[in-house]
Amino acid sequence: MTARRGDAARRSDPTGDEHVRVALRAQDLVGEGPFWDAARRELLRVDIRAERVVRWSAEQDAETALDAEGPVSIAVPDGSGGLVVAGGSTVWRWRPDGTRVEICQVDAGTPATTLNDGKCDARGRLWIGTWDREGGARATLHVVDLDGSVRLAESGLSSSNGLAWDADNTTFYLVDTPRRVIWRYDYDLEGGRLGDREVFVRIDDGAGLPDGLATDQAGGVWVALFAGGAVHRYDAGGALTDVVPMPVTHPTSLAFGGAHLTTLYVTTSSAHLGPGGPASQPLAGSVLAFPAEAPGVPVQVYRGAA
Repeated sequence: MTARRGDAARRSDPTGDEHVRVALRAQDLVGEGPFWDAARRELLRVDIRAERVVRWSAEQDAETALDAEGPVSIAVPDGSGGLVVAGGSTVWRWRPDGTRVEICQVDAGTPATTLNDGKCDARGRLWIGTWDREGGARATLHVVDLDGSVRLAESGLSSSNGLAWDADNTTFYLVDTPRRVIWRYDYDLEGGRLGDREVFVRIDDGAGLPDGLATDQAGGVWVALFAGGAVHRYDAGGALTDVVPMPVTHPTSLAFGGAHLTTLYVTTSSAHLGPGGPASQPLAGSVLAFPAEAPGVPVQVYRGAA
């Protein structure tokens, strides 16, 4: 597929000199999990409803889609040319030769939950959460260690969603979507352990649901507001510093990319539109982008056992 170029929508911000643009005009049902693959200079994402993993080369302006052959919520590179792909209750390794092997199961004994968002820390461990499809508090956050073993990091969540670390890897942020909260934890990188938890930000009713998360090197925390039509940035103290309106109502997640990690790519959903459907929001399902002043905190690949 070839993206159209030159589509743009005005970004409203204090300076008035930045724009949201269409990076890739697409028709994702539920685009999610963007990951900037610096080695390939590609943006990796998933379409949850279509059960596929998509690579998009910004330089070649072309994308390649891979059938997940089942539920999928995230895909991250494994550092050796393959991918780690999660969905349902299973974390898989997709090897470069096309074979797929199971790494582990997460919460397989809890039918009400399914794997959701995930990301790797600076040591290459995979942190991945679940969401409770029945609206309870059975969601969890687990760690897939480098030897492929799984351990529980947090429980009692409603939906473990976007997650990220600050630039010095001493603070961890986690979205609990239905509760409209971003939690903040002390973080021990060497042990891969969470410390004390506190509320970082509560999202106001009517502002949308906090979804995907990314951090910048100036201490900023960026969050996509699902059904809120915007992306927010908060400083390290939790103060709102930026509101970036989107040309769609359902942004889902975001990732820093580009040569200097100063472009924020935003995935979106076309499956949750109200009256008028796609005709009312022709950019729904596309990948959007806008520039940021501070570069993003690099996101790591999985470095666990082959």
